[in-house]
Amino acid sequence: MAKVTEITVWTRGVVMDKEARDVANAFAQAAKMEGKFVQAFDNYEDLPDRVLVTTRKYVRISDQEIQMKYLYVNEHPDVVVITEPTIVKGINILRGMPQGGLLVINTNRSIEYMLKFIPNADILGAIATVDADGISGIRTVDFSGSEGGVDTAGLGAGVAAPILGAMAKVTGMVKKENLAKVISDVAAMDRGYQEVKIQKYRMPRSVYFWGS
Repeated sequence: MAKVTEITVWTRGVVMDKEARDVANAFAQAAKMEGKFVQAFDNYEDLPDRVLVTTRKYVRISDQEIQMKYLYVNEHPDVVVITEPTIVKGINILRGMPQGGLLVINTNRSIEYMLKFIPNADILGAIATVDADGISGIRTVDFSGSEGGVDTAGLGAGVAAPILGAMAKVTGMVKKENLAKVISDVAAMDRGYQEVKIQKYRMPRSVYFWGS
């Protein structure tokens, strides 16, 4: 059976919904350029979005055609991305993650500080942080891109860009050159790639791609 890498992006409804949607869509598009089979979609259980309420976006990437087309939840995310740092408080963001997964957080705090809020962090193979707000300085809100609308603000114009750069660096799943073809703020993406901080742990890994 083909390995399908599951990526779950946590965000806050309405105010950062576009940022997470851009992360999911741009990462999937870049992977597709490299010959991968991809899916990118909302968690329909979270809809309709409510202001500041936590919601999720999903990406799936595989070397072969993805069979679970009608399963609308990532049950076992190999990679979890947090677009707003307070989301780690009080929510089991790693639920279902297999041993050796990867966590990426948009924060200017240290990795050690963020780990205080993640009680099951011992399953992680690595954790990475990037100060996407500090790099971009922009959070984009675009209602026209919600629920199938046309996104007029451009893909990756805000904090999504440095988050995507960080993801490219720590997962090794897509080339930043391909991300640059689909996002608006290439400079911020490149800074995220260069400035991401990562801490790895020695353990058996179920996530085959990062750290290579």
